[in-house]
Amino acid sequence: MKHKTIAILLLSFFVSALGTAQNKPLEIAVIGLSHGHVQWVFNSEKEGVVSIVGVVEPNQDLVQQYSKQFGTPLHLFFDTIEDMLAEVKPEAVCAFGTIYQHLEIVEKAAPLGIHVMVEKPLAVSLEHAKKMEVLAKKHKIHLLTNYETSWYATNHKAHEFVNKDSIGAIRKVVIRDGHKGPKKIGVNKEFLEWLTDPVLNGGGAITDFGCYGANLMTWLMKGEKPQTVTAVTQQLQVENNPLVDDDATIILKYATANATIQASWDWPIGRKDMEIYGLNGAIYANNPYDLRVRIAEGYSDFTETTHTFGELKAPFDDPFSFFAAVINEEITLKPFGLYTLENNIVVMEILDAAIRSSKTDQTVKIDLN
Repeated sequence: MKHKTIAILLLSFFVSALGTAQNKPLEIAVIGLSHGHVQWVFNSEKEGVVSIVGVVEPNQDLVQQYSKQFGTPLHLFFDTIEDMLAEVKPEAVCAFGTIYQHLEIVEKAAPLGIHVMVEKPLAVSLEHAKKMEVLAKKHKIHLLTNYETSWYATNHKAHEFVNKDSIGAIRKVVIRDGHKGPKKIGVNKEFLEWLTDPVLNGGGAITDFGCYGANLMTWLMKGEKPQTVTAVTQQLQVENNPLVDDDATIILKYATANATIQASWDWPIGRKDMEIYGLNGAIYANNPYDLRVRIAEGYSDFTETTHTFGELKAPFDDPFSFFAAVINEEITLKPFGLYTLENNIVVMEILDAAIRSSKTDQTVKIDLN
């Protein structure tokens, strides 16, 4: 009986220890505070998902602001990535500065085996993206790209319906993303400064919102690349976006389908929605929660079912929970999944071709090899 009691106690200890290890917050460093979405990572720390062990930000006004707002001790703030890495050893880093900084972050983190998650898009250019890919593969780190639409239940259900052949093979997809424009919606001045800079952001609306459609389409097409890319950009708010485009239409031609990506800072109402048309029906993902499926009957008739979904279940409902789950090997990234490096390299190929097409008024062929 005594030995049985000891065995039970030991088993309880190991189960408890295992649970503690699994629930241990991911130790991360935040690099940059100028991105308007950075507050999410501080909120995730409050929820116990991550533990912020360092923050890199040279702008002292932002340092004071975030230290005061979230109670992060000032000794955790550093001016440079080098200063931070000399003091702390995070398991991972999250990028919340300019898109141009993404390459430097991977250059500094990857050789140390530190995983990286960046805000969309992956990079400012295909050249930067390919360098990041080489480093991530060489040093065997996870390099994820976070999109808001990756957490939308409707997108995941639409993907599920397509894979179940609910509407037949995909023939046409229309994806619309954007809002009134960064200045009009009142983003903070530090964010606005680089978001409308062609070097620091890689472009205007064509990169800021064009990447969403390219990401979703690559996922739906299971990694298949478009054969050609044609894009038209405009500058409809010269007074607000003097250096970059603020409206882009991108057409992707595949072997048996096509997609139209409408990315704009000129929508009267903010939107992130998608329409998928198959041989036998259509799926309308109107927002994160509401989805409609239409099945064709005759020439113009159809039957329609509507669906309303709640939030995705953890860890798929939050980028930091997802990042932690990937690193802890609690989940495995699926081929060409929304966060994956392979998907986002294709995204960068599409954006690179779209930017070249818009500048030359020519359709650009994609290298399919």
